[in-house]
Amino acid sequence: MASSTSKPRLENKVAIVTGGSQGIGECIVRSFVKHGAKVVILDTKDDLGELICQDVGAELVSFVHCDVSLESDVENAINTTIVRHGQLDIMVNNAGIGDEPKLSILDNDTAAFKRVISVNLIGVFLGTKHAARVMIPKCRGSIITTASVCSITGGVASHAYTSSKHGVVGLAKNVAAELGKYQIRVNCISPYVIPTPLAMKFFNMDENSSVYSNLNGKTLGPQDIANAALFLASDESEYMSGHNLVIDGGFSVLNPAFGLFSLDKIES
Repeated sequence: MASSTSKPRLENKVAIVTGGSQGIGECIVRSFVKHGAKVVILDTKDDLGELICQDVGAELVSFVHCDVSLESDVENAINTTIVRHGQLDIMVNNAGIGDEPKLSILDNDTAAFKRVISVNLIGVFLGTKHAARVMIPKCRGSIITTASVCSITGGVASHAYTSSKHGVVGLAKNVAAELGKYQIRVNCISPYVIPTPLAMKFFNMDENSSVYSNLNGKTLGPQDIANAALFLASDESEYMSGHNLVIDGGFSVLNPAFGLFSLDKIES
């Protein structure tokens, strides 16, 4: 008779989640632990990270202060994880920032653009690089980056944010092409708008705000992204690499203002 309890999907695995102190990152951390992984949170929000460790349990979750745009911080965090756990099986590059939604490129500030790129793209590069450094000798691993629906379309967010998210998808594809020979998989997840702290600040919305959805009656939340990360981290996706998993309820396949299914025609 088969067991009534299924085997944890990440049993005996060690994961790092950058930006894991709140929002999507926190949800990924908790989901990974629920499915058997030990998780190290990398973030600059020390208080929030430590609270999660206390809530979940220090034997399951630990925290390392890390600014992902600084290579020394990332290198130290990866090395600390190896000393503590002896392995790294899953790297989730989730940390990200936004900037002010200035509508004209003429008003965009170069320093602000560089700041977004430094965290959202260079931070992912550094996380991927140093995860690969310890995964290559073991010939195994899953590297996952939180991108955005902005990685496949334009006009949703700022120039800097959109550029950074296009960039991480290109990076993932290139690294997937390189690391396949080491049995290391590299993928992205591209969510639609979720009322996380970053999105609420950028779009001037609150937790009860709604955005256009092509999938009637459904709402997108952090747990949906955590479920996708769990799938890409687990052996269930063992033949997926170089993929950008878009979770947008069909938003990116439809222009709601034009076409056979335009909103005015549906409502009439």
